[in-house]
Amino acid sequence: MSSLDIRKYPDKILKEKTVPVDNIDAETQRLIDDMIETMHFARGIGLAANQIGISKRLCLIDIMAIEEKGSLIVLINPLILEKEGFIEAQEGCLSIPGYMTTIKRSEKVYVKGLNREGKDFEIEGTGLLARAMQHEIDHLDGILFIDRMSPIKREFFKRRYKKFLKTATGEPKKS
Repeated sequence: MSSLDIRKYPDKILKEKTVPVDNIDAETQRLIDDMIETMHFARGIGLAANQIGISKRLCLIDIMAIEEKGSLIVLINPLILEKEGFIEAQEGCLSIPGYMTTIKRSEKVYVKGLNREGKDFEIEGTGLLARAMQHEIDHLDGILFIDRMSPIKREFFKRRYKKFLKTATGEPKKS
């Protein structure tokens, strides 16, 4: 297993829709192991394959670091079947480090997909699990959590983030 590099906004792969996983073989199992290690190393609660540069419809969620209940969930070719209610809460993303904002999401979701063994399963999520599943499935559809902000708030974010990137990379500031 090895920890992989997490792609950062505005990397274009983050905005592309991923392709379904058609074969759960040894390579897929290695990818899942590497993604688990990467997510835990980055102290995240979810990771989508395109966040590490691989355009496959595969993500994982592990909210145990924040909530006692739950376990590691591997979602292959996930699809949200049903959503209920709405709630606003703070959200962040490993691909946009250091930025948190309030996002409105469904309070409860029902998701179907394949597990790590390739078996069909359905899962109901509420609270943080529902939020994490929606966030990661959005990634697989090329949607970032900043895309869920109002246009004005998103434009403000983009301006601030450009300044942050210039400072982080040591580019000279324009006067």
